[in-house]
Amino acid sequence: MTAIKHALQRDIFTPNDERLLSIVNVCKAGKKKRNCFLCATVTTERPVQVNVVKVKKSDKGDFYKRQTAWALRDLAVVDAKDAVKENPEFDLHFDKVYKWVASSTVEKNTFISCIWKLNQRYLRKKIDFINVSSQLLEESVPSGENQSVAGGDEEAVDEYQELNAREEQDIEIMMEGCEYAISNAEAFAEKLSRELQVLDGANIQSIMASEKQVNILMKLLDEALKEVDQIELKLSSYEEMLQSVKEQMDQISESNHLIHLSNTNNVKLLSEIEFLVNHMDLAKGHIKALQEGDLTSSRGIEACTNAADALLQCMNVALRPGHDMLHAVKQQQQRFSDLREQFARRLASHLNSVFVQQFTQTLLQLYNRSYYLSVPGHDQSSTLAQHSVELTLPNHHPFHRDLLRYAKLMEWLKNTDYGKYEGLTKNYMDYLSRLYEREIKDFFEVAKIKMTGTTREGKKFGLHGSSGKLTGSTSSLNKLSVQSSGNRRSQSSSLLDMGNMSASDLDVADRTKFDKIFEQVLSELEPLCLAEQDFISKFFKLQQHQSISGTTTNEAEEMDGGTSSRLYSSGVPQTISSEKDMIRQMMTKIFRCTEPELNNLIALGDKIDSFNSLYMLVKMSHHVWTAQNVDPASFLSTTLGNVLVTVKRNFDKCISNQMKQMDEVKISKKSKVGILPFVAEFEEFAALAESIFKNAERRGDLDKAYIKLIRAVFVSVEKVANESQKTPRDVVMMENFHHIFATLSRLKISCLEAEKKEAKQKYTEHLQSYVIYSLGQPLEKLNHFFEGVEARVAQGIREEEVSYQLAFNKQELRKVIKEYPGKEVKKGLDNLYKKVDKHLCEEENLLQVVWHSMQDEFIRQYKHFEGLIARCYPGSGITMEFTIQDILDYCSSIAQSH
Repeated sequence: MTAIKHALQRDIFTPNDERLLSIVNVCKAGKKKRNCFLCATVTTERPVQVNVVKVKKSDKGDFYKRQTAWALRDLAVVDAKDAVKENPEFDLHFDKVYKWVASSTVEKNTFISCIWKLNQRYLRKKIDFINVSSQLLEESVPSGENQSVAGGDEEAVDEYQELNAREEQDIEIMMEGCEYAISNAEAFAEKLSRELQVLDGANIQSIMASEKQVNILMKLLDEALKEVDQIELKLSSYEEMLQSVKEQMDQISESNHLIHLSNTNNVKLLSEIEFLVNHMDLAKGHIKALQEGDLTSSRGIEACTNAADALLQCMNVALRPGHDMLHAVKQQQQRFSDLREQFARRLASHLNSVFVQQFTQTLLQLYNRSYYLSVPGHDQSSTLAQHSVELTLPNHHPFHRDLLRYAKLMEWLKNTDYGKYEGLTKNYMDYLSRLYEREIKDFFEVAKIKMTGTTREGKKFGLHGSSGKLTGSTSSLNKLSVQSSGNRRSQSSSLLDMGNMSASDLDVADRTKFDKIFEQVLSELEPLCLAEQDFISKFFKLQQHQSISGTTTNEAEEMDGGTSSRLYSSGVPQTISSEKDMIRQMMTKIFRCTEPELNNLIALGDKIDSFNSLYMLVKMSHHVWTAQNVDPASFLSTTLGNVLVTVKRNFDKCISNQMKQMDEVKISKKSKVGILPFVAEFEEFAALAESIFKNAERRGDLDKAYIKLIRAVFVSVEKVANESQKTPRDVVMMENFHHIFATLSRLKISCLEAEKKEAKQKYTEHLQSYVIYSLGQPLEKLNHFFEGVEARVAQGIREEEVSYQLAFNKQELRKVIKEYPGKEVKKGLDNLYKKVDKHLCEEENLLQVVWHSMQDEFIRQYKHFEGLIARCYPGSGITMEFTIQDILDYCSSIAQSH
């Protein structure tokens, strides 16, 4: 270890003017053991710097290199781990904790002892030593030698001191002067000792010789000490004077600090006072406006609005910490609260008075208009019609215009006193719901009277007073239907027995009138609802979609068969999801009678004429589509959507009734069938529907109804044809399917193209069947004869050999041909024409078509008979007694004669 220490001093520390005092061989704890050296060093130059250096041996040789150095003053703690047991581990706490394991406990203790000495000498016990044996520290610093350690010779600390170059040179010169310096070291040492004694004696003599100079020097030193004492006395007096000045300056500085602090506090206090005055001072004009302001004039309303906004700003000012503890601030806040409560109460009372006044005036006008309705014995329908010539709803624009002046005050009330705002909302809904209920019921009463008229027929629909309820019955409607159908087509009489008036029995003018009235009703209701909803959103400040808490539970109450929502009631508070929902709920209560009245009107229209559901479906669909484009979740959109469901249900019911009538139709056994009533009814329905649904939004509903109806018509036509006794089945099928084909061709209904083709096919098939069946009778024996000939040929007999058959020889053929001379053929054709004319109806005008088809079929049979004669009886010269030209002449003559 000594050799390593010398090598490190020579190679690493001497070039840096450092001395190596202690060394320990260590490795890092817990890692792969890679040995290095920790060295305690001091610098040779002053001020002395003490370091702990980590030295590592190079991997490529035997030289050492300096790796890390720490200043000893940065060392905070030395932890020896265990003060009792021997443990080579120890920790050094620099900027972080370094854990080391020494190669031996002795080296560790020696190194820690050296660090302890350096700490005592240079750092004044700055480093903490823990888990270090007290005995080790006592050995390092013996009792009574602390002073020598602190200020004595460095030799007590240093175990080894290397000679410098000059000392080495002097020793070499001295040894060169003595021949036996190396060979006889003892003699050389004695020589050096004698020379040293000589030098000591010379020094003593020199000291004794200079005693006089020493005494002189001592006197001078005493005088100097006296001068120093005098100077110290003067300095002390000066120091006392300066101390007095210092105390005075400290007092002045403290006084200046207090003045500055006072000024700072005054500035801050002034700032706080200005803040409170600027933000919590309400002008006298505003206070007067809040207490006595005129809420009837526009100028007064504007002044109150500005004052309320100023009051709200004062109340909502963000106070700084501690302001709320001030008595003046509390008083001002209480004053503001009193002003707010007083003005909110005055504003709510005034607005309630405005609601009552407007409601009373409007209701008085309604009572004046319908005064004669309550006179006993007076014709209520006539009076109401006289006082309501125009089917219009009262305009509430003036009422809204007057109230909108208070919109900003309502917003202020909503933000400051939600309870009073809620009460005003409830009162407004209560008054307006009664007002609109009266107006809307009178309006619908007028609409119903205009639909039914003031005649007996109108009364039979059950209109009594202004209630607008339907009290008629199905039997009375049937009676009315029968009475008004005397001049109408008899084919539809079976439909009248089903309890509904036939659409074909009503004038187009009546349906047009109903359509215009229904459109007028919707056109009047729509702007009324939109205007009221717009007013509610502006007046009650409900445009924003934000959540509001504090409202109460909804309560459903039945109103004339409909359901309306009660927005406010005493109960458990709940949260309305959005102000949009609140608008819809308010509209629902205000217009609670709208949906029931619309349903009653729809029921009346359906009762007057079931086909009116077509008009209502188109009109209602258009208005629903328009309302949903504006706001799909609005009250108007929801209400019209609900009513549209009822209209669609009535429409489906109309279609179902027609199909039911088809199933239950009965035909007369004594008269020919002709065009069936439901076929004519379908034609009228399709023509009416096409005119109504032109460019309509709900065309799909009509197309579905078409498919249902046409399939029911096909089934019912076939059913009636099978049950017909007077008219042949083929005639019933032919005429009705021809009528259906003509109707679909004329109307060009795209969804019924397949049914149109099917109708044409059935018409053609049954026309051909009827012609063939009918033509088999005028030449019956001739037909039977040639059928036998064809049977023989089919059995395998050659055509030219058929004449050798006994039943089909030439004589038999001539006998059969003689039975049908031209005169008999014409007579048979004439009888056939009369029979066909008897089978066919005049409405469809198919007689000439059928007759022409029979003529063609007769000619075809004639040619077929001629061909059989030519093939089976060749060279016999047998021919028919009439020609094709004769047939054409007979048919033409017969058709012209009839």
